[in-house]
Amino acid sequence: MQKIALIVDSACDLSLEVIKEKNIRLLPLRISYSHGEYKDKIDISADEIYGNLEKEVPKTSLPSAEDLEKILIDLENEGYTHVIAVTISSGLSGTFNSIRLALEEHPNLTSHVFDTKILAMPEGIVALEVANLIKEGKSFEEIVSELPTIRKNIIGYFTVNTLEYLKKGGRIGRVAGTIGDMLNLKPIVTVDEEGIYYTVCKARGRKQSISKLISFLKDELKENKCNVWVLHGGALDEAKSVLESLKGLNNILSLDISQISPALGVHGGPGLLGLAIQKVC
Repeated sequence: MQKIALIVDSACDLSLEVIKEKNIRLLPLRISYSHGEYKDKIDISADEIYGNLEKEVPKTSLPSAEDLEKILIDLENEGYTHVIAVTISSGLSGTFNSIRLALEEHPNLTSHVFDTKILAMPEGIVALEVANLIKEGKSFEEIVSELPTIRKNIIGYFTVNTLEYLKKGGRIGRVAGTIGDMLNLKPIVTVDEEGIYYTVCKARGRKQSISKLISFLKDELKENKCNVWVLHGGALDEAKSVLESLKGLNNILSLDISQISPALGVHGGPGLLGLAIQKVC
């Protein structure tokens, strides 16, 4: 009989409560300051990151090999036979490859590492779907075969106040050169098929950039029923305002707010706003 475990990295933006409830194994990214290192979501919060950005912009790095090895050994000791790992885009992080290589050293665990080519709550949605399929008793093979379809129905968009932090973190992708801060142009960013950031369009000022985000959602809602999450990085009040503005739209099945993880906050900076959209039918 198959006993299937689910591993996710901390870029998925699922809350610790949901991770515990769904029996998900969390692999934290690392956040490094000059004075020490922290485990994403475990040792440091997003608000702490934003509060210190003017003093120091920390570095982010892969989950530690020790943390990953401990998870895999624990799974073996607990009698798990299969592992599905859901990861942040390989175009933005080496986490996918590090998990894949580590699992090769554990042949007793039949595994599949899924590169979502996305991040934040869109990645988290994939993980939630996998967790639900495990709970329903689906086989490893059935779940793996459904992953591409799950992923195809998820998209995310976000806008930032400044590209400063994406630049400093080396995560600028194909957004470079598309914005003029002096002109108050804000990019609407998503990821391409390779999982790399690119600008869909630009808007002048904060209000217009938020309107553009909502217009992309409205386009999806014309033909699909959707679950929607409002994403934010240190912008809870604005996220609540956006959520309220969406409540009257047809075809939204569920609506929630998600704060991005501390590690992603390093790169997005304070004021990030976005939407995660899951097409259901």
